[in-house]
This record gives sequence, structure tokens and C-alpha cells, in this order.
Amino acid sequence: MTLHLWLMRHAKSDWDDPALPDHARPLSGRGRRAAARLGAWLAATDARPDEVIASDAQRTRETWMRVAAAAGTLGAAALRLEPRLYLAPPETMAEVLAGAAGAGVLMIGHNPGIGALAQRLIAAPPADPEAAEVLARYPTGATAHIAFDAPNWAEAVRGRGRLIGFVWPRGLEAAAG
Repeated sequence: MTLHLWLMRHAKSDWDDPALPDHARPLSGRGRRAAARLGAWLAATDARPDEVIASDAQRTRETWMRVAAAAGTLGAAALRLEPRLYLAPPETMAEVLAGAAGAGVLMIGHNPGIGALAQRLIAAPPADPEAAEVLARYPTGATAHIAFDAPNWAEAVRGRGRLIGFVWPRGLEAAAG
């Protein structure tokens, strides 16, 4: 069976209110626009996650809401807010993923955990040098599509994932012209 994983870092958050707790920070205007572009990209690639697992932070919830609105039918995927993903290390993210039920999972989290998890799971970085450099940084909105030949997520072996696609908001913006 082929399993599909989309690892998405939340879109750019707003830092305008220094009194606001980190967990409660919303998206910035740039982040809202980027989340919509990510949703359009997912729809254009015919992404079909069965479930979405997201940190319970405001910025990850809002990222999903805007991605789903732009992606159309993608927005029908079941959303599970997972408090353990808030600022989680890659090991915790992998544990959460191992318990996923669907063959397609979109995980929305924070760096450095989400970027480190992507790098651990893929067998080889992108051939494009710019994409490889951006993957190493995993900026806000970065999204990797990784496929595994495994019967379930617990068997999706580290270093065995095939990188199907990798995008980031500025790259999508540049490609749109």
C-alpha cells in the first residue's frame, strides 16, 4: 500500500501584539495569503488526505482553515487537533503520525520539529539546489509531500520516504509570476 504524507509548517504568524501568548498568535496578512496559495497547490496536485492532524495553536488551526477553504474538497478531510504537536520535536511528531488511521495524512506543525521530521523521513533531498536549501530551513508554509510503501504509518520507515513534491509560499508566488 502507498501512504501519502503532507508535512506543512503553519503559515506566517502575526507578532503585532507582544502581550499575546505564543500559542494564541494568529496568522499575519502574508500568512493568510500564503495559506490560500498552499490550498490551491494541494487542490492542483489532487491531494487527498483522509485526515489532518494539526497542533492546537491558533496559527496552525487558522492555516488549516484557509488551506481547506482554498482547496475545495480537500477541506472535507477530518481534522484532529493534537496538543502534543505544539512546538513538538520530530520524535513526538513521528509518534503521533504512527497512530494515524488513513492512507493520506496532512500534518500541520511548527519548526524546528516539522522540518526535522521531513528531513528524517525522506530518502533523498530535492534535486533542485534552491529547493534543497529551502527544505533545510523549512520556512513558514513549507510543505513536503512524501510517499511510503508500507502497510501502515507505524511501518513507514525513517529515511525511506519518496519526496513527491516540495513547495513554500515564496516559491509558489514566484512560479505564479
